[in-house]
Amino acid sequence: QLVESGGGLVQTGGSLRLSCVASGRTFSDYGVGWFRQVPGKEREFVAGISRVGTKVDYRESVKGRSTNSRDNAKNTVWLDIRRLKPEDTAVYYCSAKRTVTGAVISSGAGYDYWGQGTQVTVSS
Repeated sequence: QLVESGGGLVQTGGSLRLSCVASGRTFSDYGVGWFRQVPGKEREFVAGISRVGTKVDYRESVKGRSTNSRDNAKNTVWLDIRRLKPEDTAVYYCSAKRTVTGAVISSGAGYDYWGQGTQVTVSS
């Protein structure tokens, strides 16, 4: 089970820390991805982190203002986004896939487990 939290309403230029807490599995066996979706649009990859945190990847539009990190002892992954923009408004989902590699998966189809999502709204 994956549970996201940390979403909310924030002004343009503000920051948020999204959290994803996992239960029921050995978390270090899983790569984690963050995706977001707005109504009427396809889900898009935001960031991903390898199972032990040695590799991270970001979509171009959040590079330089986002940090994806994890603490496997706490079964938690965080996504910090700074200098938020109205176009960051979406429901953000974390996802997990059991893997033996250290790769970051950027395709949503590659993930097996999904959280319920947390709404991020950036006001202009």
